[in-house]
Parts: sequence; structure tokens; C-alpha cells
Amino acid sequence: MDKIFTKKGVLFGFLLVAFIIVFEIILASLSLPAWPAFMVMIFFFVVHEDLRQTPHILIGGLTGIVCVVLIEDFMHLLGPSVGMEAAKLAFIGLFVYAIVLLKDAIPYVFNSYAFMFFLVSAIARPSATVSPFVWMAVELVVGVIFILGILGINRIVSAILTEEK
Repeated sequence: MDKIFTKKGVLFGFLLVAFIIVFEIILASLSLPAWPAFMVMIFFFVVHEDLRQTPHILIGGLTGIVCVVLIEDFMHLLGPSVGMEAAKLAFIGLFVYAIVLLKDAIPYVFNSYAFMFFLVSAIARPSATVSPFVWMAVELVVGVIFILGILGINRIVSAILTEEK
């Protein structure tokens, strides 16, 4: 059990949950969606808090949300001639193909984060109460705050544990 419940894990988890609750309350009180920032947080954990991946997550995420805006314009432009479903599928195909072709040339923009944010944004769009442009702002601003918060929590935990020794 000592390996499961380490002092570091217990303290980090407690501070992270408190951080999440505070920001959930703040964002809800501002009527802002929390999901774009939480996706940034999750992806930051997925890459084991590798700061070098931060631009990939943030810019890729922004790209995915932008594509949800662009698909609507694309569908209105191409839909009358080929049908709305065909236009939607054409956009998705072009976007996925661009990720495959450009992931090594422009990795900040075309990456798996872009695809995942596009997917979640497309699912959220029909029931959205705010504009995707608000999602973009939350993703960038609060996403950066979340990454900095994680780094800060790590420093606090390290400082506390160093004092105990």
C-alpha cells in the first residue's frame, strides 16, 4: 500500500482536486465552458507533463476548434452542389488527410490534439450555449493557467516534501 498511497501522490492529488474545483466554480460563475481547458490538462498529463509538448497541445487544440467553425462555412459553400453530408465528409476527409500529410512538416498545427479537439468540438457544437470563439479563448488562456497550475502544484509538493526531510 505504501507504493500506491505515497505522500507525493496524496498531496498532489489533494491540491489538484482543489485546483480543479476552484476553476470549475470560477468558469461556471462566468458561464464559460470548462471542457476546453480540461482537455489541455488531460493531454498535458498524457505527455507526462512534458513542457515541450505544450505548443502542440495548445495550437493543435486551437486548430481543431477552428475547424469546427470552418466546416460550417465549407458545408454551406459546397453543400448545395454535393449535399450537406457529402460536404461534411469531404471536409473531415481533407482535415484528417492534412494531419497525416503535414504532421511532420507543421506538427504544432496538424496533430492528434487537433483531431481530438475537432471531434469533441463537433460533438459539443449542437448544444453549445457559447461561441466556438469562446472555446478557443478558454482553451488557450485557461489551458495555459492549468498547465502552470500543474507545474506550481508540483513545486509546492516538492517544497513540502523537501522540508519534511
